[in-house]
Amino acid sequence: MPLSFDEILASFELLDDWEERYRYLIELGRLMEPLPAEAYSDTNKVQGCASQVWLETRFEPSANGPVLHVRGDSDAHIVKGLVALLTALYNGKTASEILATDALGLFKELGLAEHLTPQRSNGVRSMVARIRQDAQAMAGT
Repeated sequence: MPLSFDEILASFELLDDWEERYRYLIELGRLMEPLPAEAYSDTNKVQGCASQVWLETRFEPSANGPVLHVRGDSDAHIVKGLVALLTALYNGKTASEILATDALGLFKELGLAEHLTPQRSNGVRSMVARIRQDAQAMAGT
């Protein structure tokens, strides 16, 4: 079972230096469920990332309204870890919860913002924008 964002956050808080956090992020990427071959499509490819990134999003019914299920992959280890972090953050949330989540602020809180290259930071923004765009479409806004 994938880790929750709160579990990941607690683990990050226990890691003292960036190298340890970097290794943990890579491990999170390795633990992700692989994408099926059909998910590697142009539709799922995230534009604006220096690495290859695919995000497959779908909304499923729940008692509180439709919730997001996202899974993804990347050809770069650290980016795959960032995908894992974002999937933990957004999976199971409604469109309104997604739109109210400040993912970039949380990345700063985790200490990731100052350690990512500008290209990786742009890639994270592109992934977050893509998920938010899907949530806005689902919410009809």
